[in-house]
Formats: sequence, C-alpha cells, structure tokens
Amino acid sequence: MTKKAYAKVNIFLKIAAKRENYHEIVSRFVRVNHLYDTVSIIPQNDKNEFNLIGEFGCETEQNTIYKAFVELRKYCPKIDAFFRVYSVKVEKHIPEFAGLGGGSSNAAAFLLLANELFDLYYSKEKLAKIGLKIGADVPFFIYEYSSANVTGIGEVVEAFEEDDLEIETFTPNIKCDTGKIFKTFREDFYRQISENEAKRLLSMKSVDILKTLSIEEANDLYTSALQNEPALKAFEKKDWYFSGSGSSFFKVKQ
Repeated sequence: MTKKAYAKVNIFLKIAAKRENYHEIVSRFVRVNHLYDTVSIIPQNDKNEFNLIGEFGCETEQNTIYKAFVELRKYCPKIDAFFRVYSVKVEKHIPEFAGLGGGSSNAAAFLLLANELFDLYYSKEKLAKIGLKIGADVPFFIYEYSSANVTGIGEVVEAFEEDDLEIETFTPNIKCDTGKIFKTFREDFYRQISENEAKRLLSMKSVDILKTLSIEEANDLYTSALQNEPALKAFEKKDWYFSGSGSSFFKVKQ
C-alpha cells in the first residue's frame, strides 16, 4: 500500500491569539501538487518492532510517523503485531525543517493508510483529532483538501474553493527552528490579527491575497525568522513569499 504525502505552503499566516502554550492561527494552506513524499507499507521487517525505512533528520522515536503509530495503537492495539512483520518505507522529496509540512503530511498519510488497511472506518474528523495530537498541521493533510482555511491551533480546517494553484518552491540550506522563531515572535514582534481582517483574508482567493500583501505582511513569522536566521534575507525575490516558520520560499505561477 502506497500513498502520496504532499507538501503545503501558507499563502498567509497570521497569529490570532494565545491558547495556553499554543498560538491560534489564521491561515490559508494550499497543497503543492508536484512535491510529495511517498509512504508505503511493505512486507519486510527483520527487527520484530516498528521499523521505519527512509532518510530522516531525527531518530525513529521523534519521527511523526512513529508518533502516529503510537497514538493509533491506543485505539487499535492489533497494529502493534502487524508492524512487527511489516515496515513503513518513506521516499523523501519534501525538505525537512522547511515550513512545507513534510513531517505532518507523512503522519497523515500513515493514518489514512492504516484506516484503510485495518478497516477502521474512522471519519476524517476522528482521524484529524488523532492527528492533532501529533502536530498542528496534521489535520489539514488528513482532510486532503487542495486549499483550506485553517484556524484555531490547526484543528479547524475548512475547504476553500478555488482553482488549483501551480506553486514553485525554493528551500535554502537553512534549518529554521520553529520553537525559537515563535519565541522571538512572542518576545519582540507579538501582534494579533483583528477579527475583521481575519474574515477579509479568509474570504479572498489566494492569488488576490498575494497581490495585496508583502512577504512580511503575509506571514507574521517572517520577521522573527529573519532575526534568527539573517541569511534568509539574501533569498528574497519579487513575488516570492515565506511558508510557515521557514525556511522555504514559494511563488504562485500565474
């Protein structure tokens, strides 16, 4: 069994409020159709434990797919025995630590595959709740929308009807630390989007949003990212924007 795990970009990303240790966001997520990892379940495992095959920048225990496995095991104990015989293989194409959601997309693909494989018949809503425990971006990928408004801490995902966008991405060799960037935002740049502005952006088509906002205006985290990683400045180009907490830039082709 194989599933594509697509990348995403944030057309805009605004901070709405604080919720305990989290930030509520107002954002438009758009799938990048040409950029994806491939997640497969294969009948090969010599370890007699959960086995993850692929090139990752972290240990298995820190990987989002492993975290998804551990979380799903609470609801479906039989998957433990299954993954002592089968392995999960990932062909990576989405850069890591890049703001493109690769880890979250991998976790969502695994949950969707497992839902089918084990005949769980879980709704997208239930899978999204499970996915939210793994990462704030996972619910977007569970719903498999090409474009969606994402609010709350990532748990509110509403499809946005617009033409599929052709998106070009560029990821410099810079690893942005999401935790540090949010910390800098809280300490030095904190601001909240107004309710009226949130409604306005959420109602606009993505191409129209990008026509009206600069890179700093579109993404509240960009200035914080620059403070942490000044080298990002050298990669700024006209009509290019910044996804998530970086380090990827993107452009919508007209």
